[in-house]
Amino acid sequence: MAKHTDFFTTLAATALLSAGLLGHAGAQTIKIGVNEPLTGPFAASGTYVVNGAKIAADEINAKGGVLGKKIELIIEDNKSNPTEAAAVAEKLITADKVPVMMGAWGSSLTLAVMPKLMEYKVPMVVETSSSGKITTSGNPYIFRISPPSAVEAAAFKNILPKMSVKKADFLVINNDWGRGSAEDFGKTLKADNVQVGLVETMDQSAQDMSAQLSKIKATDSDTIMVTTAVEQLTLLLKQATALGIKKQIITTGGSQNPDQLIDQAGVAANGTFHLTTFAPWYPDDTPNPAATKYFLGEWKKRGFNFAGATESFRGYDGIRTIAAAIEKAGKAEPEAITAALWQTELMGLNGKIKFEKQGPAGKESGQSMPNVYLIKIDNAKVVLPKL
Repeated sequence: MAKHTDFFTTLAATALLSAGLLGHAGAQTIKIGVNEPLTGPFAASGTYVVNGAKIAADEINAKGGVLGKKIELIIEDNKSNPTEAAAVAEKLITADKVPVMMGAWGSSLTLAVMPKLMEYKVPMVVETSSSGKITTSGNPYIFRISPPSAVEAAAFKNILPKMSVKKADFLVINNDWGRGSAEDFGKTLKADNVQVGLVETMDQSAQDMSAQLSKIKATDSDTIMVTTAVEQLTLLLKQATALGIKKQIITTGGSQNPDQLIDQAGVAANGTFHLTTFAPWYPDDTPNPAATKYFLGEWKKRGFNFAGATESFRGYDGIRTIAAAIEKAGKAEPEAITAALWQTELMGLNGKIKFEKQGPAGKESGQSMPNVYLIKIDNAKVVLPKL
């Protein structure tokens, strides 16, 4: 009996030692959760962001990592679905034990994740979502590097007098992103004595927008303000051309991928204007030309389509922001990283990343204020129009 006891004692000790070694091995990396749409309607955009994140992680690790450890991206697919996005966040926090996340591309996806951040007190850097509610609803674990619709609209206010807009209709995706954009840009237009006409919506899975476009064609507006992802926008531009719509089209939200529009919408994209937060076509005009050239060089080296650069840079900047905060925190723990994000400053590809407080006192979220550019597609080329 003693021999059996010794055997089981030794077996248990070996198991504990193995578990300890595995745990120690796991601790050799610092995990960062990445919650993005890799399937579903927003898959192309989410994949671009993830590929940008991978470039950042490789660059950081090649320089020695953070706090002497390599960073490890734990990448999960939220399937372009808010319920999935919340489930992914919980899995990353409870099963993967990530101390910080980046996500979740769309505003509805990010809003669905936010209660989980509050529940588990884990911070998230928001790289894309633009709904105003994200930073004004009182969530102290949110730090956004992309512009909310209100910031985009404020930048557009300076451009508006040169665009000859007298009356605008809206056609937006029917979610928090699209409806928020219509509201914020509508306020900006009205404040500049521009009339706001129809506000039409389209489901994110819709492929036929001809009914909405036909209604807009019949109005006396001169401009259509559009907010949606590039896949739906491609179809929309083709359908607008087929209907003979001659109105000025301006898109918002920074998710248009103008090069992809040129490739896939063809002549239907000509003459359209797009608000974007990165100008990879003109690296020397970006706030950080050397970093832009490095990033674009890596993007090309990996065989990725240049069209994705206008979205992928956000994944790159998001991971760099998180790494800088972990370094400043001195440890990879949620509370320390949350506090450090308020002190983090770095030069992103589209301007200085530094968080300002937004939202209710005591529960403020962090909002950085990036650059906003207006570009035009002219004869199948991207140009910075001289207005």
